[in-house]
Amino acid sequence: MMVTITGATGNLGQKVVNELTKLISQEEIRLAVHTPAKANKFHNSKMSIVPIDYANIDLMVKAFKDSEVLIYIPSITYNVKQRIIEFENSLVAMKKAQIKNLVFVSFFADQENNPFKMSGYYAYVPRRLAGTNLNYAILKNSLYADPLIPYLPELIEREGLIYPVGNQALSFITRSDSAKAIAKVAVTPSLRNSGQKYLLTQGENYTMNQLGNLMTEITGHHIGYNEMTLENFAREYADEGDGDELASMYKAGAMGLMNGISDDFIQITGNKPKTMREFLRENYIK
Repeated sequence: MMVTITGATGNLGQKVVNELTKLISQEEIRLAVHTPAKANKFHNSKMSIVPIDYANIDLMVKAFKDSEVLIYIPSITYNVKQRIIEFENSLVAMKKAQIKNLVFVSFFADQENNPFKMSGYYAYVPRRLAGTNLNYAILKNSLYADPLIPYLPELIEREGLIYPVGNQALSFITRSDSAKAIAKVAVTPSLRNSGQKYLLTQGENYTMNQLGNLMTEITGHHIGYNEMTLENFAREYADEGDGDELASMYKAGAMGLMNGISDDFIQITGNKPKTMREFLRENYIK
C-alpha cells in the first residue's frame, strides 16, 4: 500500500511517520509537507517527500496520487472557516486522485454546546464525511500530555496549576500513543473502513488538584491549584497569540466537556496507553 500523511513534519506527524515505519516499509510512506525544507531529517530515508498546499488542489492531487490511504492531520490555524476550506479542498483532491480511504485526526471538544472556538470544525467533519463515499475513521485526541513537561518549571515557580476549569477533570493522551493508534488504524482496513470514531485517552482523567498532587510527587516541588478566571487566563497568554482560543477550550473543560475516558486505544493497539505518572516520571528532568 501507499500511505500519504499530511502535516508529517509537525510534532504529531513526525511521531506518526515513525510508527508507520514499524508497520509498513518506508517505500510505502509518502510525506505531504507544506515546507519541504522541514523534512530534511527524512531525506536519507526511502520515504517520498512531496509538496502540498491546502489552497492548491492540483498540487494536492499530485501529492495524493496512487495513495491507498490518506492520514489527514489538520493545519494549526484557529480560523474555522479556513480549516473547513482546507478540508473541502482536500476532499476534492482526494476524489480526483481516486483515494478511497481516509484517517482523520480530530479532537474531542466537538459537542454541540462546546464553546471552544474550533469546536465547529471538529463537529463539521464527521457530518461531512458521512455524506461521502469514502471509507474513513476519525480519531479524536484528548488533550496532549506532552506540553506539561516544558510547562513544569513555570508551574513549580507558580506553585500551582492555573487552568480555569474549576473542579472538573481533564483527559489526556501522549502524542506517542496517539501516533501509535493513528498508524495502526491507517494500515488496518477493518479499523478504518466503516466510519469508526475513536476517542484516544489515558485510563483516567484528572482534576487539577489530582494533577497537581501527581506533579508534586514527581518533581518534589509543591504544585497546587491556583485557578485563574477565564478572562485573566486569556490575557496571560494573549502575547502568544492564542489566549482567547485556549480560554474558550478551558471554558469547555469547566463545563465537563473534556473529561471523557475510553478504552479505544487498547482496542486498536492491544496495549494500554502510557499513564500520566509514567509519562511525567520518564520525561521530567530535575
